[in-house]
Amino acid sequence: MNSSKSAEKKDSWEWIRALVIAFILAGAVRYFIFAPIVVDGESMMPTLQDRDRMIVNKISYNIGDAERFDIVVFEAPEGKDYIKRVIGLPGDTVEYKEDTLYVNGEPIEEPYLESFKNDLLDGNLTYDFDLSGVTGQTTVPEGQLFVMGDNRQHSKDSRSIGFVPIEKVVGEANVVFWPLNDIQVME
Repeated sequence: MNSSKSAEKKDSWEWIRALVIAFILAGAVRYFIFAPIVVDGESMMPTLQDRDRMIVNKISYNIGDAERFDIVVFEAPEGKDYIKRVIGLPGDTVEYKEDTLYVNGEPIEEPYLESFKNDLLDGNLTYDFDLSGVTGQTTVPEGQLFVMGDNRQHSKDSRSIGFVPIEKVVGEANVVFWPLNDIQVME
């Protein structure tokens, strides 16, 4: 009878140990590798909708650098996480003229904005500006990013909050997983 209770006790401890390890691993994955985020607001429309749920890849920039047009999550000055698109990289000049993005003097296409531009009744999606006019600097400084929301008329982004320090970037938003009809991998 004693060996039966001893075996049950051993089995119980094995289960508890397995559960503790599972929780630790899940916590580590969530804290260090991937995390869910909820899109709050319409600043990334039409690409992302308010209340979309996404997976943020937290290690992508530990092994590589941000690239133009990546969608990133970062700690904003208000202590809140923002989700925006990388437009300017360190050393870049950024300018908008007549709804066209110019990086380092070259026009750059933004295909993710085409449907939004086509739906405009009048005016431009993005007002004309250059970096010196909105940030006081002519190029994106080292260690910084210039980010914008896709819904240019309704986005609090680098035009109003300034450059984003790369160390404030939480990670790259790669996957929309909810709602089910919006599931997509971001490119």
